[in-house]
Amino acid sequence: MDLLLLAVAGVLVIVTVTSVAGRIGVAAPLLLVVAGVGISFLPGMPRIEVPPEAILAGVLPPLLYAASVNMPAMDFRRDFKAISGLSVVLVLVSALSLGWLLPRLIPGIGFAEAFALGAIVSPTDAVATSIVRRTGVAPRLVTVLDGESLLNDATALVLLRTAVAATGASVSFWHVGLDFVQAVGVAVVVGVLVAVVSLFVRSLVEDATVATSISFVVPFLAYAPSEHLGGSGLVAVVVAGLVIGSRSLVELRADDRIAEAVNWRTIAFLLEGAVFLVMGLELRPLLADFDDSGQPWSRLVVVTVATLVVLWVGRALWVALLLLELRRGRRAVARHAPRLASFREYLASEQAQTLSRRRRERALQLVRRREADVSFYTEQPLGARDGVVLVWAGMRGVITLAAAQTLPPETAQRSLLVLAAFCVAGASLLLQGGTLTWVVRWLGAESDRTPQRRAQLRALLEAMGEVADARCAEAAEEGLDGRPLDPLAVEQVRRRRTPAAEWEWAGEDGVDRERRIRDFVRLRRAVLEEQREALLDLRSEGRFDSQVLDTVLGRLDVTEYAATRRGPQPPR
Repeated sequence: MDLLLLAVAGVLVIVTVTSVAGRIGVAAPLLLVVAGVGISFLPGMPRIEVPPEAILAGVLPPLLYAASVNMPAMDFRRDFKAISGLSVVLVLVSALSLGWLLPRLIPGIGFAEAFALGAIVSPTDAVATSIVRRTGVAPRLVTVLDGESLLNDATALVLLRTAVAATGASVSFWHVGLDFVQAVGVAVVVGVLVAVVSLFVRSLVEDATVATSISFVVPFLAYAPSEHLGGSGLVAVVVAGLVIGSRSLVELRADDRIAEAVNWRTIAFLLEGAVFLVMGLELRPLLADFDDSGQPWSRLVVVTVATLVVLWVGRALWVALLLLELRRGRRAVARHAPRLASFREYLASEQAQTLSRRRRERALQLVRRREADVSFYTEQPLGARDGVVLVWAGMRGVITLAAAQTLPPETAQRSLLVLAAFCVAGASLLLQGGTLTWVVRWLGAESDRTPQRRAQLRALLEAMGEVADARCAEAAEEGLDGRPLDPLAVEQVRRRRTPAAEWEWAGEDGVDRERRIRDFVRLRRAVLEEQREALLDLRSEGRFDSQVLDTVLGRLDVTEYAATRRGPQPPR
Protein backbone atom coordinates (compact mmCIF):
# COMPACT_ATOMS: atom_id res chain seq x y z
CA MET A 1 0.00 0.00 0.00
CA ASP A 2 2.86 2.37 0.83
CA LEU A 3 4.42 1.74 -2.56
CA LEU A 4 1.09 2.45 -4.26
CA LEU A 5 0.71 5.73 -2.38
CA LEU A 6 4.28 6.71 -3.23
CA ALA A 7 3.67 5.93 -6.91
CA VAL A 8 0.47 8.00 -7.00
CA ALA A 9 2.17 10.85 -5.15
CA GLY A 10 5.09 10.66 -7.57
CA VAL A 11 2.82 10.97 -10.61
CA LEU A 12 1.03 13.94 -9.04
CA VAL A 13 4.35 15.64 -8.29
CA ILE A 14 5.60 15.05 -11.85
CA VAL A 15 2.42 16.46 -13.40
CA THR A 16 2.34 19.46 -11.05
CA VAL A 17 6.02 20.34 -11.40
CA THR A 18 5.91 19.95 -15.19
CA SER A 19 2.89 22.25 -15.41
CA VAL A 20 4.58 24.86 -13.20
CA ALA A 21 7.83 24.58 -15.15
CA GLY A 22 6.05 25.37 -18.40
CA ARG A 23 4.51 28.51 -16.93
CA ILE A 24 7.68 29.93 -15.39
CA GLY A 25 9.94 28.98 -18.29
CA VAL A 26 12.23 26.58 -16.42
CA ALA A 27 13.07 23.11 -17.68
CA ALA A 28 10.96 20.51 -15.87
CA PRO A 29 13.89 18.12 -15.19
CA LEU A 30 15.67 20.81 -13.19
CA LEU A 31 12.64 21.54 -11.02
CA LEU A 32 12.02 17.83 -10.50
CA VAL A 33 15.56 17.31 -9.19
CA VAL A 34 15.16 20.27 -6.83
CA ALA A 35 11.73 19.03 -5.76
CA GLY A 36 13.14 15.57 -5.10
CA VAL A 37 15.92 16.99 -2.93
CA GLY A 38 13.44 19.08 -0.96
CA ILE A 39 11.02 16.17 -0.47
CA SER A 40 13.84 13.88 0.71
CA PHE A 41 14.48 16.17 3.70
CA LEU A 42 10.84 16.41 4.80
CA PRO A 43 10.23 15.06 8.36
CA GLY A 44 9.12 11.44 8.29
CA MET A 45 10.17 10.91 4.69
CA PRO A 46 11.47 7.32 4.33
CA ARG A 47 14.89 6.56 2.94
CA ILE A 48 14.53 6.22 -0.85
CA GLU A 49 16.98 3.84 -2.47
CA VAL A 50 16.14 2.51 -5.91
CA PRO A 51 18.15 -0.57 -6.94
CA PRO A 52 20.44 0.36 -9.85
CA GLU A 53 19.20 -2.67 -11.79
CA ALA A 54 15.72 -1.16 -11.73
CA ILE A 55 17.06 1.89 -13.55
CA LEU A 56 19.45 0.11 -15.93
CA ALA A 57 17.10 -2.74 -16.85
CA GLY A 58 13.66 -1.33 -16.10
CA VAL A 59 13.66 2.38 -16.91
CA LEU A 60 16.43 3.11 -19.42
CA PRO A 61 15.39 0.51 -22.06
CA PRO A 62 11.92 2.03 -22.67
CA LEU A 63 13.32 5.56 -22.50
CA LEU A 64 16.06 4.82 -25.03
CA TYR A 65 13.58 2.98 -27.23
CA ALA A 66 11.16 5.91 -27.20
CA ALA A 67 13.99 8.26 -28.20
CA SER A 68 15.58 6.03 -30.85
CA VAL A 69 12.33 5.04 -32.57
CA ASN A 70 11.75 8.76 -33.27
CA MET A 71 15.32 9.42 -34.41
CA PRO A 72 15.34 10.18 -38.18
CA ALA A 73 17.59 7.53 -39.73
CA MET A 74 18.72 9.97 -42.42
CA ASP A 75 19.92 12.54 -39.87
CA PHE A 76 21.58 9.83 -37.78
CA ARG A 77 23.48 8.57 -40.84
CA ARG A 78 24.68 12.02 -41.84
CA ASP A 79 26.17 12.80 -38.44
CA PHE A 80 27.28 9.30 -37.46
CA LYS A 81 30.96 10.30 -37.54
CA ALA A 82 30.40 13.05 -34.98
CA ILE A 83 28.08 10.86 -32.90
CA SER A 84 30.48 7.91 -32.80
CA GLY A 85 33.42 10.13 -31.85
CA LEU A 86 31.54 11.71 -28.96
CA SER A 87 29.99 8.47 -27.74
CA VAL A 88 33.10 6.25 -27.92
CA VAL A 89 36.40 8.12 -28.15
CA LEU A 90 35.47 11.03 -25.87
CA VAL A 91 34.11 8.68 -23.18
CA LEU A 92 37.32 6.63 -23.25
CA VAL A 93 39.56 9.72 -23.17
CA SER A 94 37.60 11.24 -20.28
CA ALA A 95 37.78 8.02 -18.26
CA LEU A 96 41.52 7.68 -18.85
CA SER A 97 42.13 11.32 -17.92
CA LEU A 98 40.30 10.95 -14.61
CA GLY A 99 42.04 7.64 -14.01
CA TRP A 100 45.38 9.44 -14.27
CA LEU A 101 44.45 12.63 -12.35
CA LEU A 102 42.41 11.56 -9.32
CA PRO A 103 45.01 9.21 -7.77
CA ARG A 104 47.40 12.16 -7.70
CA LEU A 105 44.85 14.31 -5.84
CA ILE A 106 43.17 11.89 -3.45
CA PRO A 107 45.11 9.36 -1.34
CA GLY A 108 43.66 5.85 -1.30
CA ILE A 109 42.17 6.02 -4.78
CA GLY A 110 43.90 3.84 -7.35
CA PHE A 111 43.80 4.00 -11.12
CA ALA A 112 41.04 1.36 -11.34
CA GLU A 113 38.72 3.22 -8.96
CA ALA A 114 39.39 6.59 -10.63
CA PHE A 115 38.92 5.02 -14.06
CA ALA A 116 35.60 3.57 -12.85
CA LEU A 117 34.44 7.01 -11.74
CA GLY A 118 35.50 8.39 -15.12
CA ALA A 119 33.46 5.74 -16.91
CA ILE A 120 30.48 6.53 -14.70
CA VAL A 121 30.43 10.30 -15.25
CA SER A 122 31.60 10.42 -18.88
CA PRO A 123 28.35 9.62 -20.75
CA THR A 124 25.78 12.32 -21.30
CA ASP A 125 22.23 11.35 -20.44
CA ALA A 126 19.52 10.70 -23.02
CA VAL A 127 16.89 12.18 -20.72
CA ALA A 128 18.99 15.23 -19.86
CA THR A 129 19.15 16.24 -23.54
CA SER A 130 15.42 16.95 -23.38
CA ILE A 131 16.47 20.30 -21.91
CA VAL A 132 18.31 21.14 -25.13
CA ARG A 133 15.22 20.91 -27.31
CA ARG A 134 13.63 23.87 -25.55
CA THR A 135 16.44 26.27 -26.45
CA GLY A 136 15.74 26.56 -30.18
CA VAL A 137 19.19 25.43 -31.34
CA ALA A 138 19.83 23.96 -34.77
CA PRO A 139 18.05 20.62 -35.37
CA ARG A 140 21.35 19.12 -36.46
CA LEU A 141 22.84 19.95 -33.06
CA VAL A 142 19.94 18.20 -31.33
CA THR A 143 20.49 15.14 -33.53
CA VAL A 144 24.17 14.95 -32.56
CA LEU A 145 23.37 15.29 -28.85
CA ASP A 146 20.57 12.73 -29.05
CA GLY A 147 22.73 10.27 -30.95
CA GLU A 148 25.61 10.71 -28.53
CA SER A 149 23.42 10.10 -25.49
CA LEU A 150 21.86 7.04 -27.08
CA LEU A 151 25.16 5.28 -27.76
CA ASN A 152 27.65 6.43 -25.13
CA ASP A 153 25.99 4.39 -22.38
CA ALA A 154 27.36 1.21 -23.94
CA THR A 155 30.92 2.57 -23.95
CA ALA A 156 30.64 3.73 -20.35
CA LEU A 157 29.18 0.48 -19.02
CA VAL A 158 31.78 -1.64 -20.83
CA LEU A 159 34.57 0.53 -19.39
CA LEU A 160 32.97 0.36 -15.94
CA ARG A 161 32.80 -3.42 -16.16
CA THR A 162 36.49 -3.48 -17.10
CA ALA A 163 37.43 -1.10 -14.28
CA VAL A 164 35.62 -3.22 -11.70
CA ALA A 165 37.42 -6.32 -12.98
CA ALA A 166 40.73 -4.46 -12.83
CA THR A 167 40.35 -3.85 -9.09
CA GLY A 168 41.01 -7.55 -8.57
CA ALA A 169 43.31 -8.39 -11.50
CA SER A 170 45.19 -6.67 -14.28
CA VAL A 171 43.29 -6.06 -17.52
CA SER A 172 44.98 -5.37 -20.84
CA PHE A 173 44.04 -2.76 -23.40
CA TRP A 174 43.26 -5.52 -25.90
CA HIS A 175 40.85 -7.07 -23.44
CA VAL A 176 38.98 -3.77 -23.20
CA GLY A 177 38.86 -3.46 -26.99
CA LEU A 178 37.63 -7.00 -27.54
CA ASP A 179 35.05 -6.62 -24.79
CA PHE A 180 33.72 -3.47 -26.44
CA VAL A 181 33.60 -5.01 -29.93
CA GLN A 182 31.79 -8.05 -28.57
CA ALA A 183 29.31 -5.91 -26.64
CA VAL A 184 28.45 -3.81 -29.69
CA GLY A 185 28.47 -6.71 -32.17
CA VAL A 186 26.13 -8.88 -30.11
CA ALA A 187 23.88 -5.89 -29.43
CA VAL A 188 23.54 -5.01 -33.11
CA VAL A 189 22.62 -8.57 -34.08
CA VAL A 190 20.09 -8.93 -31.26
CA GLY A 191 18.60 -5.48 -31.87
CA VAL A 192 18.08 -6.07 -35.60
CA LEU A 193 16.63 -9.52 -35.00
CA VAL A 194 14.18 -8.30 -32.37
CA ALA A 195 13.13 -5.39 -34.60
CA VAL A 196 12.49 -7.59 -37.63
CA VAL A 197 10.54 -10.20 -35.67
CA SER A 198 8.46 -7.62 -33.81
CA LEU A 199 7.57 -5.77 -37.01
CA PHE A 200 6.54 -9.03 -38.65
CA VAL A 201 4.37 -10.08 -35.71
CA ARG A 202 2.75 -6.67 -35.40
CA SER A 203 1.99 -6.56 -39.12
CA LEU A 204 -0.12 -9.70 -38.66
CA VAL A 205 -2.14 -8.22 -35.78
CA GLU A 206 -5.39 -6.52 -36.75
CA ASP A 207 -6.01 -4.64 -33.49
CA ALA A 208 -3.97 -1.46 -32.96
CA THR A 209 -4.27 -1.87 -29.17
CA VAL A 210 -2.71 -5.33 -29.33
CA ALA A 211 0.01 -4.14 -31.69
CA THR A 212 0.88 -1.27 -29.37
CA SER A 213 0.97 -3.65 -26.40
CA ILE A 214 3.55 -5.73 -28.26
CA SER A 215 5.71 -2.64 -28.72
CA PHE A 216 5.84 -2.19 -24.92
CA VAL A 217 7.89 -5.38 -24.51
CA VAL A 218 10.25 -4.77 -27.45
CA PRO A 219 12.84 -2.80 -25.39
CA PHE A 220 13.07 -5.60 -22.84
CA LEU A 221 13.16 -8.30 -25.52
CA ALA A 222 16.19 -6.53 -26.96
CA TYR A 223 17.86 -5.74 -23.63
CA ALA A 224 17.69 -9.06 -21.78
CA PRO A 225 19.08 -11.46 -24.44
CA SER A 226 21.86 -9.06 -25.36
CA GLU A 227 23.00 -8.76 -21.75
CA HIS A 228 22.80 -12.54 -21.33
CA LEU A 229 25.01 -13.08 -24.40
CA GLY A 230 27.64 -10.58 -23.23
CA GLY A 231 26.44 -7.67 -25.33
CA SER A 232 25.23 -4.20 -24.45
CA GLY A 233 21.52 -4.33 -23.76
CA LEU A 234 21.15 -0.57 -24.14
CA VAL A 235 22.76 -0.59 -27.60
CA ALA A 236 20.47 -3.45 -28.60
CA VAL A 237 17.48 -1.35 -27.54
CA VAL A 238 18.73 1.63 -29.56
CA VAL A 239 19.36 -0.52 -32.65
CA ALA A 240 15.89 -2.05 -32.39
CA GLY A 241 14.35 1.40 -32.06
CA LEU A 242 16.23 2.78 -35.06
CA VAL A 243 15.24 -0.16 -37.27
CA ILE A 244 11.60 -0.06 -36.20
CA GLY A 245 11.47 3.71 -36.60
CA SER A 246 12.78 3.52 -40.17
CA ARG A 247 10.58 0.56 -41.22
CA SER A 248 7.31 1.26 -39.39
CA LEU A 249 5.99 3.39 -42.26
CA VAL A 250 6.28 0.37 -44.54
CA GLU A 251 5.41 -2.50 -42.21
CA LEU A 252 2.71 -1.05 -39.93
CA ARG A 253 -0.70 0.52 -40.46
CA ALA A 254 -1.56 4.14 -39.80
CA ASP A 255 -3.73 3.40 -36.75
CA ASP A 256 -0.88 1.31 -35.28
CA ARG A 257 1.54 4.21 -35.62
CA ILE A 258 -0.91 6.74 -34.19
CA ALA A 259 -1.77 4.59 -31.18
CA GLU A 260 1.89 3.76 -30.53
CA ALA A 261 2.99 7.40 -30.73
CA VAL A 262 0.38 8.58 -28.21
CA ASN A 263 1.05 5.77 -25.73
CA TRP A 264 4.83 6.02 -25.92
CA ARG A 265 4.75 9.79 -25.42
CA THR A 266 2.85 9.21 -22.19
CA ILE A 267 5.24 6.50 -21.01
CA ALA A 268 8.31 8.59 -21.83
CA PHE A 269 6.84 11.62 -20.03
CA LEU A 270 6.22 9.68 -16.82
CA LEU A 271 9.53 7.82 -16.86
CA GLU A 272 11.55 10.95 -17.61
CA GLY A 273 9.89 12.77 -14.74
CA ALA A 274 10.34 9.79 -12.43
CA VAL A 275 14.07 9.43 -13.00
CA PHE A 276 14.77 13.08 -12.23
CA LEU A 277 12.50 13.03 -9.18
CA VAL A 278 14.17 9.86 -7.89
CA MET A 279 17.56 11.42 -8.54
CA GLY A 280 16.70 14.20 -6.10
CA LEU A 281 15.14 11.82 -3.58
CA GLU A 282 18.32 9.74 -3.37
CA LEU A 283 20.53 12.61 -2.22
CA ARG A 284 19.72 12.23 1.47
CA PRO A 285 20.76 8.54 1.72
CA LEU A 286 23.96 9.25 -0.19
CA LEU A 287 24.86 12.08 2.20
CA ALA A 288 24.18 9.81 5.18
CA ASP A 289 26.41 7.06 3.77
CA PHE A 290 29.25 9.48 3.12
CA ASP A 291 28.93 11.00 6.57
CA ASP A 292 29.10 7.52 8.12
CA SER A 293 32.32 6.79 6.19
CA GLY A 294 34.13 9.47 8.20
CA GLN A 295 35.82 11.05 5.20
CA PRO A 296 36.34 14.84 5.09
CA TRP A 297 33.86 16.82 3.01
CA SER A 298 36.76 18.72 1.44
CA ARG A 299 37.74 15.51 -0.33
CA LEU A 300 34.31 15.31 -1.93
CA VAL A 301 34.62 18.91 -3.11
CA VAL A 302 38.05 18.26 -4.65
CA VAL A 303 36.88 15.13 -6.50
CA THR A 304 33.70 16.81 -7.77
CA VAL A 305 35.42 19.99 -8.98
CA ALA A 306 38.35 18.11 -10.54
CA THR A 307 35.95 15.75 -12.33
CA LEU A 308 33.83 18.58 -13.71
CA VAL A 309 36.90 20.48 -14.94
CA VAL A 310 38.29 17.39 -16.69
CA LEU A 311 34.93 16.71 -18.34
CA TRP A 312 34.47 20.31 -19.48
CA VAL A 313 38.02 20.79 -20.75
CA GLY A 314 38.13 17.40 -22.44
CA ARG A 315 34.79 17.95 -24.13
CA ALA A 316 35.79 21.45 -25.28
CA LEU A 317 39.02 20.18 -26.84
CA TRP A 318 37.27 17.26 -28.52
CA VAL A 319 34.48 19.44 -29.92
CA ALA A 320 37.08 21.87 -31.30
CA LEU A 321 38.77 18.97 -33.13
CA LEU A 322 35.36 17.73 -34.27
CA LEU A 323 34.44 21.09 -35.79
CA LEU A 324 37.75 21.21 -37.67
CA GLU A 325 37.14 17.71 -39.00
CA LEU A 326 33.58 18.56 -40.02
CA ARG A 327 34.84 21.65 -41.87
CA ARG A 328 37.41 19.56 -43.73
CA GLY A 329 34.80 16.93 -44.52
CA ARG A 330 32.38 19.59 -45.75
CA ARG A 331 34.96 20.87 -48.22
CA ALA A 332 35.71 17.33 -49.38
CA VAL A 333 32.02 16.61 -49.91
CA ALA A 334 31.57 19.85 -51.87
CA ARG A 335 34.32 18.75 -54.26
CA HIS A 336 32.18 15.75 -55.19
CA ALA A 337 29.40 17.96 -56.60
CA PRO A 338 30.85 18.18 -60.16
CA ARG A 339 31.33 14.40 -60.25
CA LEU A 340 27.73 13.87 -59.21
CA ALA A 341 26.53 16.23 -61.92
CA SER A 342 28.61 14.36 -64.50
CA PHE A 343 27.26 11.02 -63.39
CA ARG A 344 23.70 12.35 -63.55
CA GLU A 345 24.33 13.44 -67.14
CA TYR A 346 25.69 9.99 -67.93
CA LEU A 347 22.56 8.32 -66.60
CA ALA A 348 20.47 10.48 -68.93
CA SER A 349 22.71 9.75 -71.96
CA GLU A 350 22.21 7.10 -74.62
CA GLN A 351 25.16 5.10 -73.28
CA ALA A 352 23.34 4.47 -70.01
CA GLN A 353 20.32 3.07 -71.85
CA THR A 354 22.14 -0.24 -72.10
CA LEU A 355 21.64 -0.60 -68.34
CA SER A 356 18.38 -1.95 -67.01
CA ARG A 357 15.76 0.55 -65.95
CA ARG A 358 15.95 -0.66 -62.39
CA ARG A 359 19.71 -0.14 -62.20
CA ARG A 360 19.41 3.35 -63.67
CA GLU A 361 16.70 4.31 -61.17
CA ARG A 362 18.73 3.00 -58.23
CA ALA A 363 21.83 4.81 -59.45
CA LEU A 364 19.86 8.03 -59.92
CA GLN A 365 18.44 7.71 -56.41
CA LEU A 366 21.95 7.34 -54.99
CA VAL A 367 23.05 10.43 -56.92
CA ARG A 368 20.12 12.40 -55.52
CA ARG A 369 20.96 11.24 -52.02
CA ARG A 370 24.57 12.32 -52.35
CA GLU A 371 23.48 15.67 -53.81
CA ALA A 372 21.11 16.13 -50.88
CA ASP A 373 23.97 15.33 -48.49
CA VAL A 374 26.11 18.00 -50.14
CA SER A 375 23.29 20.53 -49.75
CA PHE A 376 22.75 19.52 -46.12
CA TYR A 377 26.40 19.91 -45.11
CA THR A 378 26.64 23.21 -47.02
CA GLU A 379 23.39 24.76 -45.77
CA GLN A 380 23.50 23.50 -42.17
CA PRO A 381 27.14 23.62 -41.01
CA LEU A 382 28.10 23.45 -37.35
CA GLY A 383 30.06 26.57 -36.44
CA ALA A 384 31.87 27.87 -33.39
CA ARG A 385 28.64 28.96 -31.67
CA ASP A 386 27.18 25.50 -32.14
CA GLY A 387 30.40 24.06 -30.73
CA VAL A 388 30.03 26.08 -27.52
CA VAL A 389 26.44 24.87 -27.17
CA LEU A 390 27.56 21.30 -27.86
CA VAL A 391 30.09 21.56 -25.02
CA TRP A 392 27.73 23.18 -22.53
CA ALA A 393 24.82 20.85 -23.39
CA GLY A 394 26.80 17.75 -22.36
CA MET A 395 24.83 17.15 -19.16
CA ARG A 396 24.92 14.05 -16.99
CA GLY A 397 21.84 12.46 -15.47
CA VAL A 398 20.34 9.39 -13.92
CA ILE A 399 22.52 6.92 -15.88
CA THR A 400 25.51 8.30 -13.95
CA LEU A 401 23.88 7.74 -10.58
CA ALA A 402 22.58 4.27 -11.50
CA ALA A 403 25.97 3.17 -12.82
CA ALA A 404 27.74 4.48 -9.69
CA GLN A 405 25.53 2.39 -7.44
CA THR A 406 26.56 -0.79 -9.28
CA LEU A 407 30.06 -0.47 -7.80
CA PRO A 408 30.78 -3.48 -5.56
CA PRO A 409 30.62 -2.85 -1.79
CA GLU A 410 34.32 -3.70 -1.43
CA THR A 411 35.36 -0.91 -3.82
CA ALA A 412 37.85 1.44 -2.15
CA GLN A 413 36.14 4.65 -0.96
CA ARG A 414 32.87 3.60 -2.58
CA SER A 415 30.75 6.16 -0.69
CA LEU A 416 32.99 8.96 -1.95
CA LEU A 417 32.78 7.76 -5.57
CA VAL A 418 28.99 7.33 -5.49
CA LEU A 419 28.32 10.73 -3.91
CA ALA A 420 30.84 12.41 -6.23
CA ALA A 421 29.03 10.91 -9.21
CA PHE A 422 25.76 12.33 -7.90
CA CYS A 423 27.31 15.76 -7.32
CA VAL A 424 28.76 15.79 -10.84
CA ALA A 425 25.42 14.81 -12.38
CA GLY A 426 23.46 17.23 -10.22
CA ALA A 427 25.89 20.10 -10.82
CA SER A 428 25.86 19.55 -14.57
CA LEU A 429 22.07 19.47 -14.65
CA LEU A 430 21.54 22.52 -12.47
CA LEU A 431 24.50 24.61 -13.63
CA GLN A 432 24.60 23.74 -17.33
CA GLY A 433 20.91 23.00 -17.74
CA GLY A 434 19.88 26.07 -15.79
CA THR A 435 22.02 28.42 -17.89
CA LEU A 436 21.83 26.70 -21.29
CA THR A 437 18.97 28.85 -22.58
CA TRP A 438 20.83 32.00 -21.56
CA VAL A 439 24.04 30.74 -23.21
CA VAL A 440 22.18 30.01 -26.45
CA ARG A 441 20.63 33.48 -26.49
CA TRP A 442 23.90 35.19 -25.57
CA LEU A 443 25.69 33.41 -28.42
CA GLY A 444 22.84 34.02 -30.84
CA ALA A 445 22.83 30.28 -31.59
CA GLU A 446 19.08 30.00 -32.13
CA SER A 447 18.22 28.47 -35.46
CA ASP A 448 14.84 29.38 -36.93
CA ARG A 449 14.24 27.22 -39.99
CA THR A 450 10.55 28.08 -40.19
CA PRO A 451 10.75 29.75 -43.66
CA GLN A 452 12.68 26.82 -45.14
CA ARG A 453 10.31 24.30 -43.61
CA ARG A 454 7.25 26.17 -44.83
CA ALA A 455 8.65 26.21 -48.34
CA GLN A 456 9.46 22.50 -48.18
CA LEU A 457 6.03 21.75 -46.74
CA ARG A 458 4.35 23.56 -49.64
CA ALA A 459 6.50 21.64 -52.11
CA LEU A 460 5.67 18.31 -50.48
CA LEU A 461 1.94 19.04 -50.42
CA GLU A 462 2.03 20.01 -54.08
CA ALA A 463 3.82 16.77 -54.86
CA MET A 464 1.21 14.82 -52.88
CA GLY A 465 -1.55 16.57 -54.83
CA GLU A 466 0.06 15.55 -58.11
CA VAL A 467 0.27 11.96 -56.91
CA ALA A 468 -3.41 12.01 -55.91
CA ASP A 469 -4.50 13.50 -59.27
CA ALA A 470 -2.50 10.93 -61.22
CA ARG A 471 -3.82 8.01 -59.16
CA CYS A 472 -7.42 9.20 -59.44
CA ALA A 473 -7.11 9.66 -63.20
CA GLU A 474 -5.73 6.15 -63.53
CA ALA A 475 -8.48 4.73 -61.33
CA ALA A 476 -11.18 6.56 -63.27
CA GLU A 477 -10.00 4.90 -66.48
CA GLU A 478 -8.92 1.46 -65.25
CA GLY A 479 -10.65 1.04 -61.88
CA LEU A 480 -9.12 -0.80 -58.94
CA ASP A 481 -8.30 -4.51 -59.13
CA GLY A 482 -9.92 -4.62 -62.55
CA ARG A 483 -13.31 -3.32 -61.33
CA PRO A 484 -14.68 0.08 -62.38
CA LEU A 485 -15.39 2.64 -59.67
CA ASP A 486 -18.35 4.91 -59.11
CA PRO A 487 -17.50 8.30 -60.72
CA LEU A 488 -18.89 10.20 -57.72
CA ALA A 489 -16.56 8.37 -55.36
CA VAL A 490 -13.60 9.10 -57.64
CA GLU A 491 -14.52 12.78 -57.74
CA GLN A 492 -14.77 12.99 -53.95
CA VAL A 493 -11.31 11.47 -53.53
CA ARG A 494 -9.95 13.83 -56.15
CA ARG A 495 -11.34 16.84 -54.31
CA ARG A 496 -10.41 15.84 -50.77
CA ARG A 497 -6.84 16.16 -49.62
CA THR A 498 -7.85 16.18 -45.96
CA PRO A 499 -9.76 13.55 -43.97
CA ALA A 500 -13.37 13.17 -45.09
CA ALA A 501 -15.59 14.54 -42.33
CA GLU A 502 -19.02 14.13 -43.91
CA TRP A 503 -20.64 11.57 -46.16
CA GLU A 504 -23.68 13.42 -47.49
CA TRP A 505 -22.26 13.29 -50.99
CA ALA A 506 -22.80 9.50 -50.99
CA GLY A 507 -26.57 9.94 -51.11
CA GLU A 508 -29.39 8.33 -49.15
CA ASP A 509 -29.05 5.05 -47.28
CA GLY A 510 -29.06 2.03 -49.50
CA VAL A 511 -26.94 -0.21 -51.65
CA ASP A 512 -25.68 2.63 -53.86
CA ARG A 513 -24.55 4.66 -50.84
CA GLU A 514 -22.62 1.73 -49.38
CA ARG A 515 -21.00 1.04 -52.74
CA ARG A 516 -19.92 4.65 -53.15
CA ILE A 517 -18.48 4.82 -49.65
CA ARG A 518 -16.68 1.52 -50.17
CA ASP A 519 -15.22 2.77 -53.44
CA PHE A 520 -14.25 6.05 -51.80
CA VAL A 521 -12.45 4.29 -48.94
CA ARG A 522 -10.62 1.87 -51.23
CA LEU A 523 -9.48 4.57 -53.65
CA ARG A 524 -8.63 6.94 -50.81
CA ARG A 525 -6.40 4.29 -49.26
CA ALA A 526 -4.80 3.56 -52.66
CA VAL A 527 -4.01 7.26 -53.11
CA LEU A 528 -2.59 7.53 -49.61
CA GLU A 529 -0.40 4.48 -50.20
CA GLU A 530 0.94 6.05 -53.39
CA GLN A 531 1.60 9.31 -51.57
CA ARG A 532 3.36 7.51 -48.72
CA GLU A 533 5.57 5.61 -51.16
CA ALA A 534 6.47 8.88 -52.87
CA LEU A 535 7.35 10.44 -49.51
CA LEU A 536 9.48 7.45 -48.56
CA ASP A 537 11.36 7.79 -51.85
CA LEU A 538 11.96 11.46 -51.09
CA ARG A 539 13.07 10.57 -47.58
CA SER A 540 15.59 8.04 -48.88
CA GLU A 541 17.03 10.72 -51.18
CA GLY A 542 17.36 13.13 -48.25
CA ARG A 543 16.29 16.25 -50.13
CA PHE A 544 13.80 17.44 -47.51
CA ASP A 545 14.09 18.25 -43.83
CA SER A 546 13.28 15.18 -41.72
CA GLN A 547 10.90 17.13 -39.48
CA VAL A 548 8.95 18.38 -42.50
CA LEU A 549 8.71 14.84 -43.85
CA ASP A 550 7.56 13.56 -40.47
CA THR A 551 4.87 16.26 -40.39
CA VAL A 552 3.47 15.26 -43.78
CA LEU A 553 3.71 11.54 -43.02
CA GLY A 554 1.85 12.13 -39.77
CA ARG A 555 -0.89 13.96 -41.67
CA LEU A 556 -1.21 11.02 -44.04
CA ASP A 557 -1.61 8.66 -41.09
CA VAL A 558 -4.37 10.82 -39.60
CA THR A 559 -6.07 11.09 -42.99
CA GLU A 560 -5.91 7.35 -43.58
CA TYR A 561 -7.17 6.61 -40.09
CA ALA A 562 -10.14 8.96 -40.52
CA ALA A 563 -10.94 7.77 -44.04
CA THR A 564 -10.92 4.10 -43.14
CA ARG A 565 -12.80 4.47 -39.86
CA ARG A 566 -15.83 6.35 -41.26
CA GLY A 567 -17.99 3.85 -43.04
CA PRO A 568 -17.41 0.23 -44.08
CA GLN A 569 -13.94 -1.22 -43.73
CA PRO A 570 -12.25 -1.97 -47.04
CA PRO A 571 -11.23 -5.58 -47.64
CA ARG A 572 -7.62 -6.35 -46.79
